[in-house]
Amino acid sequence: MNLYPLKFSPQYYYRIWGGNKLREELNKKYEGDSIGESWEISDIENGETIVSNGSLQGKTLKELIKLYKEKFLGTKVYESFGNDFPLLIKFIDAKTPLSIQVHPNDVLAKKRHNSFGKNEMWYVMQADKDAELIVGFNAEVKKEEYVSHLNNGTLNEILNVEKVKCGDTFHIPTGRVHAIGAGVLLAEIQQTSNITYRIYDYERVDKKTGKMRDLHTDLALDAIDYKFYNKLKTNYNKDINCTNTLVHSTYFKTNFITISGEINKDYSQLDSFVIYMCVNGNLEIESHGVLYSLKNGETILIPASVHKLKLIAKKADILEIYL
Repeated sequence: MNLYPLKFSPQYYYRIWGGNKLREELNKKYEGDSIGESWEISDIENGETIVSNGSLQGKTLKELIKLYKEKFLGTKVYESFGNDFPLLIKFIDAKTPLSIQVHPNDVLAKKRHNSFGKNEMWYVMQADKDAELIVGFNAEVKKEEYVSHLNNGTLNEILNVEKVKCGDTFHIPTGRVHAIGAGVLLAEIQQTSNITYRIYDYERVDKKTGKMRDLHTDLALDAIDYKFYNKLKTNYNKDINCTNTLVHSTYFKTNFITISGEINKDYSQLDSFVIYMCVNGNLEIESHGVLYSLKNGETILIPASVHKLKLIAKKADILEIYL
C-alpha cells in the first residue's frame, strides 16, 4: 500500500491552567472545559494518536512505524530511533500561567527516567493584550542565588519576562527555565518526552484533586542552565511562498511558510517525514492527484516516501517540521 498524507485524531488533556481557546479559536471538538493541550501527533505511551483519514484510518502512530519503517520515518531517522517516533506535536492554551519549570537533557533524562530529554520550541498563534512568557534568566545566576530566591519567594526577580504577540517564536532548549503565561495560545514542537520539573506553581490547588501539584525542586537544580542569554526571541523572515528558517536544532528543524497561490514542494532529497501545522488560514495539499484540506489548528504528517506535493491557498501560514 502506498503511503499518503496522514491526519490524526488529537488527544485532549485537562490542565489546571487550561481554557477554551482550542475550541473557540481552533475549532477543536471535545467535551469538558479547562482543556490545555491538544496532542496532535504523539507516540507517548497511553497518549498515542490514531490516523483519522484514508485507508490507514484507525492505525496508531506506532503501528505505522512498525509497518512501514524507513518508508514512513526516513532511513536516517529509522536508524536513529527505530520504532519510536522522535517528536511530540501540540497546541497549548494557557488561560492561567503554567508552572515555572525546566526540562532535563538527554543524559539526565535517560539516567533518571529512561526517557529522551525535552528540547522544544513555541510559536505563538494568539495572545491576549499584555500576555507574557517566561524564558530564561534576566542575568547570569549562581545556583546558590537561585536557591535563595526560590526559598525567599522572589524567583520572579531573576526571570526574563517577554511580552508576546502572534508570530513570536522561542526555542526552549533543555535546561532553560520557562513558563507560558496567561492568555497565550501556541504551537509546540518538542522531543518525545513527558518529563517536566516544576519549580514553582503559584501554590494553587487543582480543582479535580483538591491538592497542590508536586514540585520537583531538587531534581531541577542539576537540570537548570544558569547562564544568561541575550535576545531569546527568534528572528525570522516571512517571505511569501518561500521556506523561511525558523528554528533549526539537533532535535528538529522548523520552517515558516506563507502560501499565497500555489507552491510546489519536493522532498526527494530530505530522507525524513515532514509535518505541517497550519497556524493561520486554510490550505489544500495535493499529492498524487488527491487533495487534502488543512485548516487553522490542524496538523498533517507527510511520510518520508511521499516526495512531491503542491500547496494551494488564498493565504495560509504553516510550520514545516522535519528531522
